[in-house]
Amino acid sequence: MSPPPEDRGGELRTLFFESANELLQSLNEAGLELESRPADEGVIRRVRRAVHTLKGDSAACGFHKLSELAHELEDVLTPQVAHARSADFAELVLTAADSFGAMLTAYQRKAAPPAVEALHAMIRKLLDEPASAKTAGPALPQLPAQFAWTEYEQLMISEAVHRGETVYNVALRIDPNSLMRAAAFQLIRNVLHGSGTVIALRPEDNVAAATVEIVEAALASSQPEERLLQRCRIPSIVSDVRLERASTAETPDHELLGDLLEAQAAKSVAGAAGTTESGAATNPSTSGSAATAVAESTLRVDAARIDAIMNLVGELIIGKSMLNRTLTEFDQKHSRDPLRAKLADAMAFQTRILDELHKCVLKIRMVPVEQLFRRFPRVVRDVAKQCGKDVALELSGQNTDLDKGILDALSEPLMHLVRNAVDHGIEPAGERLTAGKPARGTVYLNAYHQGTQVVIEVRDDGRGMDPARLRTQAVEKGILKLEEAKRLTDQDTLNLIFESGFSTAAEVTEVSGRGIGMDVVRTVLDRLKGTVHVSSQTDRGTTIQLRAPLTLASIQTLLFRVGGRLFAVPLSSVVEITRITAPEIHRIDQREVLRLRDQILTLVRLDHLSRLRSIDTQLVRKKHFVIVIGAAEKRFGLLVDSLVGEEELVIKALPSEIVSSDLVSGASILGDGTVVLILNVPAVLSRASRGTPLGAIA
Repeated sequence: MSPPPEDRGGELRTLFFESANELLQSLNEAGLELESRPADEGVIRRVRRAVHTLKGDSAACGFHKLSELAHELEDVLTPQVAHARSADFAELVLTAADSFGAMLTAYQRKAAPPAVEALHAMIRKLLDEPASAKTAGPALPQLPAQFAWTEYEQLMISEAVHRGETVYNVALRIDPNSLMRAAAFQLIRNVLHGSGTVIALRPEDNVAAATVEIVEAALASSQPEERLLQRCRIPSIVSDVRLERASTAETPDHELLGDLLEAQAAKSVAGAAGTTESGAATNPSTSGSAATAVAESTLRVDAARIDAIMNLVGELIIGKSMLNRTLTEFDQKHSRDPLRAKLADAMAFQTRILDELHKCVLKIRMVPVEQLFRRFPRVVRDVAKQCGKDVALELSGQNTDLDKGILDALSEPLMHLVRNAVDHGIEPAGERLTAGKPARGTVYLNAYHQGTQVVIEVRDDGRGMDPARLRTQAVEKGILKLEEAKRLTDQDTLNLIFESGFSTAAEVTEVSGRGIGMDVVRTVLDRLKGTVHVSSQTDRGTTIQLRAPLTLASIQTLLFRVGGRLFAVPLSSVVEITRITAPEIHRIDQREVLRLRDQILTLVRLDHLSRLRSIDTQLVRKKHFVIVIGAAEKRFGLLVDSLVGEEELVIKALPSEIVSSDLVSGASILGDGTVVLILNVPAVLSRASRGTPLGAIA
């Protein structure tokens, strides 16, 4: 039973918005490339393809204003306009990306699309240029050639252009006074083959040439146009020559092979709606196999479905733990039973398959960080232009994988960090030259794996931050008292930038200065159970590291007990485990500390941080276990009653009405049904530094 038409329309629009966002990103990237290479015809073709696809897909979805705007824009996206008005052309592409984005946002919210008058004005301005500015090269006699290549020949031309080769459409008129047309055609054929690679030729043989006046060819050649024209003007054989680049043809559907593979889902709908721009020459019987092969290699799946599968896998992992405990009890009571070995083998097989299933589902959620990084070249360009600075962006580690949910959550913090690096970190060109630096500043974005975490670095080569100045500003803004500011270390002083309302900007601008952005960074990282670390050197620059887990679905943990309750801490945060006696615990400045080798380690008791109710009899212990926890650059010791061991836990979020403390980030269930609470390490560290108890954990 097929879904009703409105359901199919909704699915089509969902696919359209997904593909449209990718097209807008490609427009942004192409616009930035055109600023440095305005005459690059390959980039211009990419822009035309993106706009053409957006035109056809939006028309198929009923978004006619967007389709009409894209159609109007196509008229000005030519190499001739790019050559004549290079600066305005790049700005046109970037403005088009912004305008299309605003219209798509309005369509998604089911609101009226904006007028985007700025883009209309830019298009009219470029189209009103005199005709002389739009013509490139000498005017050639326009022979009545059609260049009606077959689809296979179009694909061959497209592939040649995609490889970076220059393809020309050549038309040659055989001299009417020539008595031997077949011989003339053979001579023309030899000249063409000697000038490059002949992709298509009309007519195809000497017999047909006897009755043909004009010879047409598609020629891939590295020779300049003047040289080709000179070779093709064969005395007494060729009377007129027409030479043009195949890439300048006004049929965007035939520009590249990629056009036959784009918007496959919307093609049939567009065809049914009577959109003539969908390439009537495309033969479904010949292109279907290639398009289907590409379509079958990629499958768009709603993230909620992946989450549901991950949740079921988590339940299976809990079930595996239950079976393991049951098998252990069976082994203790029936050690000689012949079924014991069979059960153990079956359990080992199930464990192996379940582990593979778990890994596969995790990989499905993993995406390269490139999806996040690719939007920042445009951000840096716009902020630098707004601030009047010259700033470059260098990216590395784009292939680093992390969970899609974490990637989306890190988008806003990274946006704040990059904008701040350009606005606050990078100095104006004059100041940089005075300091002996190049006029152009650089912002670096890097991502890499470290253990079970992903690290994303935002670094700049700007002026850096002065701890003394930060202390002064914190006191002036009332964030700290003068006595407290004097006691702060340089590292603690740098961390002040994450306080709400704190800003190093001298004035509030459209870019920054309100003291909101960095507070958002820390809030998001705390929610992701990650950390943020800042380091800075005056006149050398600032580096900010964001550390987040690769996935929030499951983690390796260390289990321990405090007051009879079972807790877990992420194994990636555990530096070491030691055992101490009561006399080794000292008190300094109303804090319990431990001398561990050559370092003084602050000790933390969970029952002191919160009103933790003990559920067992408190024994007088001669020795205590201390779990040394590392959070960013800081270390502290967690004083626990006993250790249970390592365990892979499937994280379950807990509603706020059950757990009222931020010290717990989630929970999990062991095989015997025991609930274990997972500590939020950054929150524990923050609470310990304040030293004020809050509500109960459980």
